[in-house]
Amino acid sequence: MTAQTFVSVFEALTDTPIEAANMTARADLLLAIRERIRAWNLPQEKAAARLGLTRPRLNDLMRGKVDKFSLDALVNIASATGLALRIQVVEAA
Repeated sequence: MTAQTFVSVFEALTDTPIEAANMTARADLLLAIRERIRAWNLPQEKAAARLGLTRPRLNDLMRGKVDKFSLDALVNIASATGLALRIQVVEAA
């Protein structure tokens, strides 16, 4: 049995580098959004209303359920939190 090594956990969990890249982008964005929302120090009900989300949807976000959010949805939520997005494109390793 040979041990495999991966650049990221998402490469280990997904079937293709494309899927891993998408998961990485969504996870990074979700973490930034979650930090911003926690900094508000609001009850989930008020934070959800501020973002135009349902409380269960916000709960999924706060619990890190990245698989429930598309990249597009996370971009929209990040914008609603007041975060500005910058995309950096680099050569793949």
